[in-house]
Amino acid sequence: MIIKLLPLIPHDTKIDFFGHRFYAMLASLIIIGGSILCLSIKGLNFGIDFTGGTVIEIQTPVEPNLPDLRHKLDALELGEVPIQEFGSKQSLMIRLRQQEGGPDAQKAAIDKVRGVLDTEFGEGKLDYRRTEFVGPQVGSELKKAGLIAVLIAIGGIMSYIWLRFNWQYGVGAFLALIHDVVGILGLFSLTQMHFDLSTLSAILLVAGYSINETVIIFDRVRETLRKYRKMPMDEVINFSINSTFPRTMMTSGSTLLAILALYLFGGMVIQSFVSALFIGILIGTHSSYFVSSPVLYYLKLRASPEKPAAETAA
Repeated sequence: MIIKLLPLIPHDTKIDFFGHRFYAMLASLIIIGGSILCLSIKGLNFGIDFTGGTVIEIQTPVEPNLPDLRHKLDALELGEVPIQEFGSKQSLMIRLRQQEGGPDAQKAAIDKVRGVLDTEFGEGKLDYRRTEFVGPQVGSELKKAGLIAVLIAIGGIMSYIWLRFNWQYGVGAFLALIHDVVGILGLFSLTQMHFDLSTLSAILLVAGYSINETVIIFDRVRETLRKYRKMPMDEVINFSINSTFPRTMMTSGSTLLAILALYLFGGMVIQSFVSALFIGILIGTHSSYFVSSPVLYYLKLRASPEKPAAETAA
């Protein structure tokens, strides 16, 4: 017996995306405005990758109880002390942020952490593999390098779209990427989640994911313009988005399910990374539909002067 599975998203959707652009633009203005406001008032809660701190790597004699250990370290009031499994469940990496008071305060904080660990596992039973200090100067250099990486990625993507399509497409892609990056930064500023190198990598992943969706829509817009030269631009945009809508929903939906599993079972260590991916995919899908596409309409995009293949054959 053969069961025919119906598609979750119909392939003949006729949603008026362009007609709802003003509501979507209002939402985008709220996202961008709120993000800039939060960043100017609260800033970002940088992790030790950017602010400096101490990394302690240990090998425990038995499998540790991570939630209980996190609770005991947080009780030291040294700020958040992330614990990450490193290779195996008995190999742990503990990150301790830079303490106020100079090297003496930092050494005292390390001694407090060591005291808790020795009490938990027994003095002399722990293998302290390494204790490394990341200075503020290194953190400052990482901030600068991270900013340069994001700007180069955005500039490279925009340049490729500009050359591959037309300049109007490049402007649309640029605005969509700025929308996505600022939106994610605003989320981290609002929630004060730790912003570290893993979060920065998530932003670059979201930029690539968002531009992939945008390029698919742009390619369909260009194809539709060549095929239906007299079709109004708003109808071209609606037709192009609707024709790619099932594919986008299935791709984004399956990706969000995987990210949700990581959020529920991945632990606190990757929470900021997963949160950036989750919100970034939602904002990126929104920008592909309601930021980059309407820009083509307002920049008066027209079909290329090349004749379509059907006319050439005739």
